[in-house]
Amino acid sequence: MSPVSATYWGIPGYVIFWALFAIAFGIFIRRVYFLIRLLGLGKPENRFDQLRQRIIDMLAINLSQWCSLKTVSFKDLSGIGHALMFWGFGVFLIGYVLFMGLREGFGISVSSAGSLFEKIYLSLMDLSALLIILAVIQAAIKRYVTKPERLERKEDPKEALIENIKMISLFTTMILLMLFYYWMEGIRYAFNNITTSWPPITGALASFLAGSGISQESLSATYKTIWWLNYLLLLGAVVYTPHSKHLHPLFSSANILFKPFGSKVVLEPIPLEALEAPEGSVTLGVSKIQDFSWKQLLDLYACTWCGRCHVNCPAQLTGKTLSPREIILNLKEHLMEAGPELLANKGTSSPEVQPKTMSKTMIGDVVAEEEIWACTTCAACQEVCPSNIEHIRKVIELRRNLVLEQSKMPESAQLMLRNMQQRGHPWAGVQSMRLRGDWTSDLDIKVLTDGDSVNTLFWVGCTGALVERNVKATLAMTKVLKASGVDFGVLGDAETCCGDPARRAGYEFQFQMMAEQNIEMFKSFNIKEIITTCPHCFNTMKHEYPKFGGDFKVVHYTELIADFVRQGKLNLTQALNAKLTYHDPCYLGRYNGIYHDPRQILEAIPKAKLEEMERSKEQGFCCGGGGGLMWIEEQPGTTKISHMRIEEVHKSGVEMVVSACPYCLQMFEDAIDHKGMKESLKARDIVELVEESMKKS
Repeated sequence: MSPVSATYWGIPGYVIFWALFAIAFGIFIRRVYFLIRLLGLGKPENRFDQLRQRIIDMLAINLSQWCSLKTVSFKDLSGIGHALMFWGFGVFLIGYVLFMGLREGFGISVSSAGSLFEKIYLSLMDLSALLIILAVIQAAIKRYVTKPERLERKEDPKEALIENIKMISLFTTMILLMLFYYWMEGIRYAFNNITTSWPPITGALASFLAGSGISQESLSATYKTIWWLNYLLLLGAVVYTPHSKHLHPLFSSANILFKPFGSKVVLEPIPLEALEAPEGSVTLGVSKIQDFSWKQLLDLYACTWCGRCHVNCPAQLTGKTLSPREIILNLKEHLMEAGPELLANKGTSSPEVQPKTMSKTMIGDVVAEEEIWACTTCAACQEVCPSNIEHIRKVIELRRNLVLEQSKMPESAQLMLRNMQQRGHPWAGVQSMRLRGDWTSDLDIKVLTDGDSVNTLFWVGCTGALVERNVKATLAMTKVLKASGVDFGVLGDAETCCGDPARRAGYEFQFQMMAEQNIEMFKSFNIKEIITTCPHCFNTMKHEYPKFGGDFKVVHYTELIADFVRQGKLNLTQALNAKLTYHDPCYLGRYNGIYHDPRQILEAIPKAKLEEMERSKEQGFCCGGGGGLMWIEEQPGTTKISHMRIEEVHKSGVEMVVSACPYCLQMFEDAIDHKGMKESLKARDIVELVEESMKKS
C-alpha cells in the first residue's frame, strides 16, 4: 500500500516524491539564501565568541521553550500553546523523517508494523497531534475572538484582510496535517488488520474502519490520496515559510544563538577618529538600513509579532508614539523593500545608482524622531521578547546619527549635553559642589588628591552629589560604609559624570572622553574596587568601561549592604513601622539581575512590611528617568511615566516607595509633589532606611 512504491501515469511514485521534494527544497533554499544575503548588507559584528556556550544556551532555551513560558501568566496562557506547538511539531519532524522519509522515500524498514518502537513513537505523535490541534484552536480564538491588546495593530484594511486570510489558511493547514496523520495511520492499521489500543486515537480509528466493511482497495486508494495531500501540504509549508512575513520559525533560534552575553544592552563604541574622517566617508550611528550590523538585521527576522514589547513599553503605555514592535516591523519592511536593489548595487557608491527605495529616509519615514527620543532604555521590551531582539541598541544608533551627524535633538537634550561639555555633569543651575567641605571632615572621609592611593572608591555620582534630595541618601551611604568598617575614599571636586546620560542620548564622543578621563584617574589612584549608589554609573563602569581599558571591580551598594547583613557586620535593630513597596530600578534589575539583595535588606529591617507591586522584578515598570529622559522632556500631550508609576504605587496601598537609584528617587519625589500625595506617600532610598535602622552606639 506504499504510495511511493506505486506507479502514477506510468511514473514511479518515488520519482514523483523526490522530484517534488527537490523543487520545494530548491525554492526554499533560494529564498533563504536571498534572506541571508540581505543580512550580509549589514556591518560586521563579532558574535561568534564562546560558541560552545552559545550553542548550549540556544538548545536549552529552545528545547525547554523558556522563551515562551517565561511570559505565561493567569491573564495570558498563550506561551503554553506556543510551547506545545513547538514540541509537537518537533515530534512530528522526527516522525516524518522516520516514517515518511526513510520508510516511504527510501524504502527502508524503520520498524515492522506494530513493533514496540512504532507503538511508542506513534503514540507520542498521537498525543502531539491532539495537543497541536488544541493549541492552534487556542491561537485562533486568541487572534480573532478574545484578541488581546498586544496583537492589535494599525494596518491598511486591505493588507490586514490579506494577512488574516493567510493566517486562517495557516491555522487550517496545521489542523489538516494533524487530521491527515490520524487518517493515514488509522487506515494503515486497518489495512494491515492491526488492532491496538496504543496509539489511542489511531487505534480507535483503525478499529472503526476495520468494522465498517470498507474494502482493502478503497482503504488503499484513500490512504494514498491522503498521503499525497499531506505531503503536498508539507512541501507547501516549506515553500511558503521563507516567503511569508513571519520569518521567526527560521531565524529566532539563530537570534537566540547570537544573543549578547553579559550586559543586556551591548553598545559598540564609535572610533574617535571617525570625527576627523572626510565628510560623508563615515556614517556616525545609523541613517540607512545597511548601517546596522548583520546581527541587528537578524533581529528583524526573529520578531514573532507577539506584541509583548508593545504592551510592556512605558512610553507606549503613557501615550507616546514609540512602539518597539512597530520599529522592528517597519525596519524589516524597509529592509525587504530596499534590499533587492541594495544587493544589485552592492559595491558601488555612485549616487546615480542608489536604490529608488532609499528615497525613503530611515529617520523620518521609517522611524519617526519622536519615537527615537521617547525611549527610556528601560529594557522592558527586551526582557519579554521571546526571540532576544535587541531593540534599545537600534534606538541609540539612530540617536547617534541624529546628534552626531544631523545635530538634531530636543532643546532639553541640547542643554543636558552642553552642561556635560562645560560643567562635567548634566545638571543645570548647580555649581561645583561635589560633596566636599565640612561634612567630609566631620565624618573623617578621605578625599583623594594627587599622590594618594586607595583600594576602594565610593563613586558618588552626579545626581547623588548635586541634587539636594539625593545628597541626603549619599550622606547616609557614607555613614553606613564607615559603620561597616569599609576603608574608602572619594574624589570630591575631581569627580565628573560617568558619561551614561551622554551615551544614552547618542553623544558617543562625550561619553568616551569622560570614560577615558575617569579610567585614567582611577588608575592614577590605584583604585581596584568602585562602590556606586547609582545603577546607571554601576552598569556603565561594570559593562562599558572595560572596552576602554577600565577593568575594575564595580559593586552596587545593595550588593554590599546585603552581604554585610548576611555576615553580621551590619546590625539593623531599629524598627520601621511602615508598609512599603520596593521599586526595581531598570539598570539594577533588568540590566544586572539584582533583585534579591535589595529585598533582603528591607526584610532585615524590623517591622518593615514589604508589599510587592503587580509590576515588579523582571516585569518592573520604569520611573521614566533612564535613557537621558531625566533631563529630556517627555513627548508633549502624554502622561509622564513617573506619574503612571506613582499611581501604581498609590494603588498598592503602601505609605512608602523605596528604591535604590537616585534617578528613581528624584522622579518619584517630583511625581508625588505633582500628584499632591506628600501627606500619604513618601519616597525613600534603601540606604536611608538602613542608616536609620543601624544599631545606635
